[in-house]
Amino acid sequence: MINFDDYIINIPDFPKKGVIFRDITPLLANPKAYSYAIDMWSEKLAGFGATKIVAAESRGFFFAPAMAIKLGLPFVPVRKKGKLPRKTISVEFDLEYGTDMLFMHEGDVSSQDKVIVMDDILATGGTADGMCRLVELSGAKVACCTFFMELVDLKGREKLSGRDVVSIIKK
Repeated sequence: MINFDDYIINIPDFPKKGVIFRDITPLLANPKAYSYAIDMWSEKLAGFGATKIVAAESRGFFFAPAMAIKLGLPFVPVRKKGKLPRKTISVEFDLEYGTDMLFMHEGDVSSQDKVIVMDDILATGGTADGMCRLVELSGAKVACCTFFMELVDLKGREKLSGRDVVSIIKK
């Protein structure tokens, strides 16, 4: 059994004063711990009947492609403006410190799909909610929202109300 806390470094006052940044790169740098996380996480997601996995850049890309391979599902990237070459759909979403936009290729998700929305950390829920809205705008259903770490005090789960939420660890 691996203690994930051994692979997370708390960085105070980053990216701004009062914020504690959770650095998960030590987990990614340890193949045994990273593999264990993917294996354990995939067991929790296997029963949702998903057809695709959607994740936003950049930190969502740390886990989603590996999870997609493990579950045998297509991975659909969600990116920022100007990063996708084909026709896109977009939504505006709230960040801890403002607003931003998310983009996904039109047609990558359809009404036939049941989608896992994945990210590394659930904080205030803005990015995850934005991804859910992109999926739903495409006519697909959100199978669940899933995160490696959930920062419970920031109440991001509330922004995802009505959707199943799966977190590996809670802080």
